This record gives sequence, structure tokens and C-alpha cells, in this order.
Amino acid sequence: MKFTATQIAGILEGEVEGNPQIAVHKLSKIEEGEKGSLTFLANPKYTSYIYSTKASITIVNKDFVPEQSVSTTLIKVEDAYKSFSKLLEYYNQVKNNKIGVENPCYISETAKYGEGFYLGAFAYLGDNVKIGDNVKIYPNAYIGDNVSIGNNVIVFAGAKIYSETIIGNNCVIHGGAIIGADGFGFTPNSNGEYSKVPQTGNVIIEDNVDVGAGTTIDRATLGSTILRKGVKLDNQIQIAHNVEIGEHTAIAAQTGVAGSTKIGKNCLIGGQVGIVGHITIGDRVRIQAQSGIGRNVKDDEALQGSPALNYGDFNKSYVHFKNLPKLASQISNIEKRVEGEQTKQ
Repeated sequence: MKFTATQIAGILEGEVEGNPQIAVHKLSKIEEGEKGSLTFLANPKYTSYIYSTKASITIVNKDFVPEQSVSTTLIKVEDAYKSFSKLLEYYNQVKNNKIGVENPCYISETAKYGEGFYLGAFAYLGDNVKIGDNVKIYPNAYIGDNVSIGNNVIVFAGAKIYSETIIGNNCVIHGGAIIGADGFGFTPNSNGEYSKVPQTGNVIIEDNVDVGAGTTIDRATLGSTILRKGVKLDNQIQIAHNVEIGEHTAIAAQTGVAGSTKIGKNCLIGGQVGIVGHITIGDRVRIQAQSGIGRNVKDDEALQGSPALNYGDFNKSYVHFKNLPKLASQISNIEKRVEGEQTKQ
């Protein structure tokens, strides 16, 4: 796909300085700009590169005034960073605007889908599947029986959505994600063996949720595992059965949340965090990477460590922890002096 400076300026409501007909077909960093590429300048630290970049078009702030000649065509906007982000979003919409059903694939006779639908090759739609408008399902995806998907949803290649899952509007499910697999439910018997507890619930994902690649969200034993609207999950996260995650909470990669834990709204959870089951985490909680959470957490707490402490207490304690070898040596010297004095007496 190619876009001219005039077309880009129209999308961004910007002004062109330079060649309005010059076209671009790819994106680049300003310091690595090549002919035919589009870049942007938002950070003043990179200003020097605008005089040497070979990018065909550069998005800049309206107040930018070159101190020497530039070869790149400028598009001046109110906020270069926001405008570039807007352009990326527009580019993705155009790129992902596929329509139609590729073959081979399987669509149950009882499955229904809306307008603007795309189904990639080797994808599977089970019985009684209901899909809204402008949904894009990429190759090798699996949509199980009785799944409901809203409007403007993207399911990338290789994602698996098990039966009875409900997905709202404007969601993105990245490749390799598995939604609705059985929760980890087993009970030991008298022989020391494990019997499986049937997982009869489902997963509910509300509007505007992103699920990262390789992330797994287990179905509930009874009831539902729920991701409220606006939740953002990174890659390779494990969400266990009957977990509930509140609105607009963001969780980074490799975090694991054990069964029946409730996480509040607007929380920020770092990577590789471990959260035990059957606890409640309040709203606006911030948890640093690699922390271990084994207790209920109140609203607005900031935690770090394993087991996690208040963030400020952790930092104060860590100062002493780093000095433990020195303190141990000092204590040893004191003990030796005391023993020496006792021997003299």
C-alpha cells in the first residue's frame, strides 16, 4: 500500500511542506529512514536526524522550524507523536480489512456471522457460533460450539476459543491464545491418584479487551471466568478458572493468576508476578515485576518482593539486605572481642 503526503495530511489534518505527491509504502525510525518510508520527529533529542534522514516524509510538530535545509517532505501537525500513533492505527485498519471466506475451512450449518466477515484458510467455526459485523478470523483459528463474538473483533492465526466463550465488541485475540480450556481441577483419591473435576463454566470477555499471544484463560468450574471491559493482557499470561479481572487493568507477560482470585479496576501488574488463588486485590493496585502476592490487597497499594511488601517498605528493607554481609562481619568481630574480654577476666 502506498500513501501520498497529501493523503496522509488529510488523515492527520496536517499541512504539507515539500512535495505533496511524494509517496511512502513503509515506516522507519528517523535515524534509519530510507527512501519511500515515513517517520516522525517528536523527541527534541532526535532533531539532528531530520537533516540527514532519507525518509521521504516526516511528521513534525507545527512549531518545528528547520535551522537548515531538509530533503524530507514535512507534514506539520499539532502533536507529532499522537498523529503518528493515529496513522499506525489507521494503517492497521486498512491492512486488516480483509473480507470473505477462504478455502479450505469449516463452517457449521448452524453458525452465523455478520457483514464484513473474514475467515482465513483452515479455520473452524463450530455449531451455533454467533459472530457480529466486521469480525476477522485468521487462518488456523478454532471457534468452538456455542461461542458468541461481538462486532469489530480480530482473532489472529492459531488462536483457539473453546465452547461457550462469550467475547464482546472491539476485542483483539492474538495468535496462539487459548480461551476456555479446562481449569486445573483435580481431587486426590484414597489411592493417591487424581480424579478430574469437570469444568462446566465458561469465559466471558467484555468490550475493548486485548489478549496477548500465547496467553491462556481457563473456563470456570462453575459460573464464569471474567475479563471486564478494557482489560489488557500481555503475551504468555495464565489466568486460572473463576478469576475475575476488573475494568482497565493491565497485566504484563508471564504473570500467573491462580483460581478464584478477584482483581480490581485500573490495576497495573508487572511481568512474572505470581498471584495465589482465592484472594481479592483492590482497585488501582500497582505490583512490581516478579512479586509474589499471597494475601488480600487493599485499594491503591503499591507492592514489591516475594512475599510482596509495601513498595516503600521493600526499598527500605532492601538497603539493609544489601548490607547483610557487612553487618554479619561486624557482629562476628564484636562477638570475638567480647569472647576475648571474657577470657581475660
